Amino acid sequence: VQLQASGGGLVQAGGSLRLSCEASGRTFSTYVMGWFRQAPRKEREFVAVIGLSGGTTYHADSVKGRFTISRDNAKNTGYLQMNSLKPEDTAVYYCAAGPLFTRSSSHYDYWGQGTLVTVSS
Repeated sequence: VQLQASGGGLVQAGGSLRLSCEASGRTFSTYVMGWFRQAPRKEREFVAVIGLSGGTTYHADSVKGRFTISRDNAKNTGYLQMNSLKPEDTAVYYCAAGPLFTRSSSHYDYWGQGTLVTVSS
């Protein structure tokens, strides 16, 4: 499956963005989808994961209550709604697909190219 992330940009602290991850190729609905991010000079970190049907989600503590992961299998697209953004949310955000509901990046087989989110103070 090929993944294309989009929706990043520059936003002021407290603002919102919605990232999209469009999948093509193999059936999107057969993959768990996750979002990860990598800030400058830091390691890639887990953000959120969603199960096959969208009924099960898990968010990292750092974004819980502010970010919401979702998916629309009919559109082969996943989303990350980001509210109350903080400067520390600045990073390149990646979507990924794999067989397991996990926060471990090593278990994801397919990755999008990343989209940059910059939050100004």
